[in-house]
Amino acid sequence: MFKGLGQMGDMAKMMKAAQEMQGKMAEMQEGLNSITVTGESGAGLVKATATAKGELTGLDIDPKIFDPNEKEVVEDLILAAIKDAQVRASERSQQEMAKLTEGLGLPADMKLPF
Repeated sequence: MFKGLGQMGDMAKMMKAAQEMQGKMAEMQEGLNSITVTGESGAGLVKATATAKGELTGLDIDPKIFDPNEKEVVEDLILAAIKDAQVRASERSQQEMAKLTEGLGLPADMKLPF
């Protein structure tokens, strides 16, 4: 008759584990705002800085690339640096997610949130 209580206890453990994971996910997401990455183009002539969440936070452009006749080249270098920063942000975010899933004993390639 009390056989069902064991299953309820397991469910309570699962719910607690899910809440812990949700809290750790929130902490990790917040942490991604403080991690920065830098993308580059033109051998470092243009640098774009972004958070690990992918939010662009800064641009550093070497003034020697400002030639009115090379406007399109400059624009391309800026876009390339931003794209590089976004790729690096995505990679860093995935690294942080892998740390979290490993810390929770989940497979590293598990996709979160579900």
